[in-house]
Order: sequence, then C-alpha cells, then structure tokens
Amino acid sequence: MDALTIFGLFSVTAMLVFYALEDRKPVYILGFAGACLLGSAYGFLQGAWPFGLVEAIWAAVAMRRWRLKAKSRDSPSGTGEGR
Repeated sequence: MDALTIFGLFSVTAMLVFYALEDRKPVYILGFAGACLLGSAYGFLQGAWPFGLVEAIWAAVAMRRWRLKAKSRDSPSGTGEGR
C-alpha cells in the first residue's frame, strides 16, 4: 500500500466512524464534515475528480447540518427558533 491509499483508507474510515456517532453530539457531525474534506482531497489527489467534487459537497451539507444542530442546542427552547 502506498501513502495515498493509506490516506484514502483513513479518510473513509473516519467518515464511517463519525457518521455512526452523529446522533450523539453535534461535534461528530463536524468531524464527519472534516472527514468528507479529507475524502475530497483524496479523490482529487487520486485523479478521481467526480469523487472529490461529491465529497466536497457532502462536507458542505454536513457543515450546514452541524450549524443548524448547534444553533438548536444553544437556543432557549432547544428548537433552534431564537427569539
């Protein structure tokens, strides 16, 4: 295995682990977003630009979900609808 393959294995393993833990705390959603960015970098470095592009989009989706979840936890009612 070369270094790029190990990096790819690490990034997709991190995505799997953080995805499995997402319901526990919002920080795991943020971790998933970061792992998606690593997966995106792997895709581009490997030359599979469609994979890299889709993983970058997944990272943006996860960041949005993290912001919404963190905001809802910080609001007084817990629903994300601050006054």
